[in-house]
Amino acid sequence: MEATIALRLPRDAASVPVIRQLLDASLGALGVEPQIREDIQLMLSEACSNVIQHATPSDDYMVRTELSQDRCVIKVVDAGNGFDFAGARPSPPSTSEHGRGLLIMKALADDIRFVNRHERGSIVCLEKKLRFVKNAPGMSLLLNEELELGQGVPEIVGDDPHVGDHLPAGDHAHVK
Repeated sequence: MEATIALRLPRDAASVPVIRQLLDASLGALGVEPQIREDIQLMLSEACSNVIQHATPSDDYMVRTELSQDRCVIKVVDAGNGFDFAGARPSPPSTSEHGRGLLIMKALADDIRFVNRHERGSIVCLEKKLRFVKNAPGMSLLLNEELELGQGVPEIVGDDPHVGDHLPAGDHAHVK
């Protein structure tokens, strides 16, 4: 089984709790451990908040989450001016109230990738290994195929999905 949530959201702070609650409800229903769920919610919030604050002139952004086997992969895609992740400050001043989002995401994610699409926006890809509570439905639903086939977890590919300059109604961002 694979569970996917894909939403195109307005670049508005009110959109963050919506995607957080949808993803957390899915993780909760599968029996993901509370600490892992909290880490995922915080990573997601930071990535979305960065888009809301910095992805001008875009009016919307896309969040795609995939739950497959023992992984949660989150891609936050915006169509703003892009962001130079390499040039980001390594750490904000200790008195700063802002600027810790990238540090938080890096601390909580098992893997994090950034793609700057040069004046066509940015993609943040966060990956977190899932752990389940005892007798969780996710153990049989998500891991069943892996256990039956005796295979390891495949590498998740797709750092460079194509997204147009904007996300008008009816169009879809192609996020692999």
